Amino acid sequence: MALSISENFLLDTLQAQELYHQHAAGLPVIDYQSGIQPAWVAEDDVFTNVANLFSTRRFCSGSPLKAMGEGEKDSADTDTDAWQRFKSWADMLPYLVGSEQYLLTHLALKTVFGIDTLLNEQTAKAVYDACNEQLAARPLTMRGLLQRFGVECVCTTDDPVADLRSHQVAREGGAEVKMLPTWRPDRAVNIERLDFRDYIYQLGQAADVDILRFTDLLEALQRRHDFFAANGCKLSDHRLEEFYDEPYTDSQIEIIFEKAMRGQELFKAEARQYKHSILSRMAEMDSDAGWTQQYHYGMICDNDLSGRAVGGLDTGFCAMDDYSTARAMLSFFNRLQQKGKLTRTLLVDVNPSGSDMLCTMAGNFQDTACPGKVQMGIGWWGDIPSADIARQLKVLLRYGLLGRSVGVSGGVSSPLSYVRYDYFRRILCRELGNDVVQGLLPHDMQLLGSTVENVCYHNARCYFDFY
Repeated sequence: MALSISENFLLDTLQAQELYHQHAAGLPVIDYQSGIQPAWVAEDDVFTNVANLFSTRRFCSGSPLKAMGEGEKDSADTDTDAWQRFKSWADMLPYLVGSEQYLLTHLALKTVFGIDTLLNEQTAKAVYDACNEQLAARPLTMRGLLQRFGVECVCTTDDPVADLRSHQVAREGGAEVKMLPTWRPDRAVNIERLDFRDYIYQLGQAADVDILRFTDLLEALQRRHDFFAANGCKLSDHRLEEFYDEPYTDSQIEIIFEKAMRGQELFKAEARQYKHSILSRMAEMDSDAGWTQQYHYGMICDNDLSGRAVGGLDTGFCAMDDYSTARAMLSFFNRLQQKGKLTRTLLVDVNPSGSDMLCTMAGNFQDTACPGKVQMGIGWWGDIPSADIARQLKVLLRYGLLGRSVGVSGGVSSPLSYVRYDYFRRILCRELGNDVVQGLLPHDMQLLGSTVENVCYHNARCYFDFY
C-alpha cells in the first residue's frame, strides 16, 4: 500500500494547480522561526542514517510515544540505538493515521527519498534500509538539505547567553544559506521557574555584569541584545502563556526581583508584575534596534512532571491554553504605541480558536510607514491539522490583509520538517483555488498569483529586513 502523493497533492482544482506550479513551488523559503540547531548548519552535519533526520524529541512528540506505552527513556534518550528509534516511530505511526504527523512523515519520505510505501511495523525495516542505502551512496548534509528544500534564510532560536559562534562560523565559511540568530529571552522572563536564579548567574557571566538588582539585569540584557544585533539579529521571539498588564512601579519590581534571587516563593500577582515590566523593557529594546518582535502565546509547557524529571524543562509535553488575554494584550501594545516604541510585531496564538480576536486586534496598531506593521502570524504549533492552517488563512481573508502576510511560522525542529513549507503552500493554493470555483474570489490569476508569491516569499523578505 502507498499514500497517493502526486505532483498535484492537495490541489483539487485547476486554479489551485496553476497557482502552485506557476507561482508557489519554485520560490525560496525564509524560515524566520526555526528550531534547527545552529551547529548543524555551521558544521554542515552529514546524515548517514535516516533516524537522525527525524526528530522524536520535538516538543509535542513525547505525548504520542507515551500514549503508545513507550518508556520515557525511549522518547527522551538521544543515545538510543538509531534503528530502535526509527522502529518505535514506525510502530506508532499507524495509530496516528489522519494526523499531520502521519501525513508529513510520508510526505518527507516521498520528497527526500522517493519512497511512498506506508511506514508501519511491517515495512519499517525495508524503509529504513532503503533510505540508508541512498544515504550511503550519496550522504545528505544539512546545507544540502536546506538547498534541496529551497531554504534561503534560517533564523534560529537562541538564548541571550548563546555565544553565537556557530552563526559566525557559518558566515565566515561562506554558507550558501543565510543563518541569523533570534533573541529568545524566555528564561529571563519566567521568574517563577526553579532554575531562574541559576540562569541569571549564567546571563551575568555572558554579559560580564554582576546582577544583584533588576537594573543590573536590564543592563545585562541590553549588552547581550547589542551583541545579538552585531551578529545580524533582526528578530525577537517570546513564548508566553498569556499577556500581562498588571500595574507596577520600578521599586516594586526591584523588590520582586530581589525576592526571587533569595529563592523566596512569589505570589502570582508579583510574577505577573515582573513579566509585564521586563517584556515592556525588552519590547523597547527591540524598537530601538529596529527589530521585529514575535509573540507565540496560548501554550502551557512542561506539563508532564515525570517527563520533566527525566528530560528537564523545555523538553516537551505542551498543551493549548484557553486564556482570554485580549484586554491585557490591548493594554500592553497601547502603552508601547503611546511611547513610540511599538516595532513591527507578529502575533501568533497556538490555539487557532483565538485567530479572529488576534487578527482584529492587529488592526488596531497599523502604521502608514510600514504596511502590515502588526499582523497575525500563521502559526504552526506541533502538528496542527491542515484545517486549522486553512482556518487561519480564512481569518486573514475576512479580517486582515492576506496579501500582506509574511506567511507561515514553520517551527521547524528537524531536517525533514522543512516539508511543512511546501505543505503550507499547497494548502494556500488549494484554499484560493476553491474560493475561485465557488465564486468568492475573481478568476484573476495574475492577482491571485501575485498574492501567493507575496505570502510565500516576497512579503517576508521585505518585512524582516534580513538583506
